[in-house]
Amino acid sequence: MNCIILDHEPLSQNIIADYIEQVPFLKLKSKCTSAFQAYDILQNYKINLIFLDTRMPQVSGIDFIKSLEDKPMFIFTSAHTEDAIEGFNLNALDFLVKPVAFDRFLKASNKAYEYFNLKELKADKIRGRNEATLNSGFILVKSDYKTIKINLKDILYIEGLKDYIKIYTLTSNKPVITLNSLKNMEQTLPAEKFPRIHKSYIISLDHIKIINKAQVIIGETYIPIGESYKNYFLAEMENRRL
Repeated sequence: MNCIILDHEPLSQNIIADYIEQVPFLKLKSKCTSAFQAYDILQNYKINLIFLDTRMPQVSGIDFIKSLEDKPMFIFTSAHTEDAIEGFNLNALDFLVKPVAFDRFLKASNKAYEYFNLKELKADKIRGRNEATLNSGFILVKSDYKTIKINLKDILYIEGLKDYIKIYTLTSNKPVITLNSLKNMEQTLPAEKFPRIHKSYIISLDHIKIINKAQVIIGETYIPIGESYKNYFLAEMENRRL
């Protein structure tokens, strides 16, 4: 698992880095002293796990985690035990009290590894689901007490609106509205054809007219590219350019 350390104290960083070297399934990608450094790493690398302090100058570890849309697994390391409740409320995998003992670190890391393997198993199931959807060429959704068949080739883009989604297609001036989540659609549709480019949008690559750094244009609709999706999406598009 790729991991980073976020801590402004060099001694604490070095202790965790030394522990990581002793665990075969952990790979340290970066030691960050500020949230801004960590943001940059997360934008450019696939990070599975963050070890971070709760309290740091400028942006605290807690505020940093709150700011992330797509959170990796994270484990807090702190001398401030009073931060533990808020840490677990943010769904931290564990809370390690400084100075961190190796046996306690190993226990937390094993918990992260088990969770990582469960996520990978789920991802395999999703990939199978995506492949089945791609092979069938359509999806079925419920709307207004009816089941509607939508061909994948007709989907322009999908907009998420809290408890429901709007599916815009070539064949209708009005979107199909269904009680569903954008995350569920992301897991159902093949990602190589229907990437998520914003917390509220999935698009069809087949129907893009124009791409720039801030948005894509499909038909007459301008769809924003979210900051947390931008680097990956634009890099993928660059790889496809002639």
